[in-house]
Amino acid sequence: MPAEGPRGAKLTPKWLTIVGIGEDGLAGLGDEAKQRIAQAEIIFGGKRHLALVASCAKGEPHPWPVPFDAEMADVLALAGRRVCVLASGDPFFHGVGATLARKVKPQEMHVIPAPSAVSLAAARLGWALQDIETVSLHGRPLDLIRPLLQPGARILALTSDSDAPAAIARLLTELDFGASRLTILEALGGPSENRRTARADAFDLENINPLNVLAIEVESGPDARVLPLTSGLADHLFDHDGQITKREIRAITLSALAPKRGELLWDIGAGSGSIGIEWMLAHPSMRTIAIEADPIRAARTGRNAAACGVPGLVVVEGSAPKALARLDTPDAIFIGGGGSDAGVLNAAIKALRTGGRLVANAVTLEMEALLLARHVSLGGDLTRIAISRASPVGAMQAWRPAMPVTQWSWVKP
Repeated sequence: MPAEGPRGAKLTPKWLTIVGIGEDGLAGLGDEAKQRIAQAEIIFGGKRHLALVASCAKGEPHPWPVPFDAEMADVLALAGRRVCVLASGDPFFHGVGATLARKVKPQEMHVIPAPSAVSLAAARLGWALQDIETVSLHGRPLDLIRPLLQPGARILALTSDSDAPAAIARLLTELDFGASRLTILEALGGPSENRRTARADAFDLENINPLNVLAIEVESGPDARVLPLTSGLADHLFDHDGQITKREIRAITLSALAPKRGELLWDIGAGSGSIGIEWMLAHPSMRTIAIEADPIRAARTGRNAAACGVPGLVVVEGSAPKALARLDTPDAIFIGGGGSDAGVLNAAIKALRTGGRLVANAVTLEMEALLLARHVSLGGDLTRIAISRASPVGAMQAWRPAMPVTQWSWVKP
């Protein structure tokens, strides 16, 4: 049975065609793609793309609106007509195809991809795609590149404009990756294709084509800010005023929180934000909402998130439990500060989804008493964590114990 449109109208099977197009325009398209474009009643795309197919297209051209409508209202309103959407390269690699796929069923779309800019860049450089890191910085913060800066890594970054390569070079130099080799691949696949190379700390390239991919061969200096791939980052990687879950306790806490792909964490009493930041570093799909009552610490959490390459961390300035109202339902909750305040623990337990995890750490007797009571009434796991560090005592060394931490972890039934 044919699918139905927004008003109940029967849709033509495969009413929507998405064609990936490169800088070489029609010359790079196969016969099927050209035929689909020629047969379309309405054609959507950027002005540049529409101009590239103008000699072949017979349908009505529709340039994308400014600002871009991520809801694709204009396209969806034409469901059942012969509609063609032009996309850069591979429509499903950070492209409009992925956006449309959230609105249109696969059986209603016919997709003809072209090589992505990343595929073209890898082909030009002779880099194996499976061995490199890729990141889209198109309209996104440059800080997203920070976790990828590992010694010897190769990175292909999609950029937004002609200014991005120089900005990335400055960031690399600031982080002591100045010896890294940067290659700008401009207007890939078209008649104006060009490639230029410079060191990050000697970057002086000008008149860069806005359509560029930046290839980075990472070289680290002795003071390079490298973010280790394990939980429990060194405390000095976070700006803090002492209100931080220390490295060893943080690693144990993240293990108890057990992050899984695409999950949302509430970090209540975020302090420096270290738990929520490391949660997000586990995978690009992870999300954190950090709740912090102190405005100075809330601002610091945001800065730490950017410095650690997870600028998407959301900071909510306010006191729990009031600040928890109307937040997205969490998959996991960590309570590191303010847990003994009236109503916080109850609100967290109520907000957590079924099957979600709650981990709370206590260093005060008052908070520990609350966790002991919850363990008795709800079950879960109760753990005492004691860490000692060697430090000088005169001319010798002795163990200095840190404050012990009582940790309660619980899965909501």
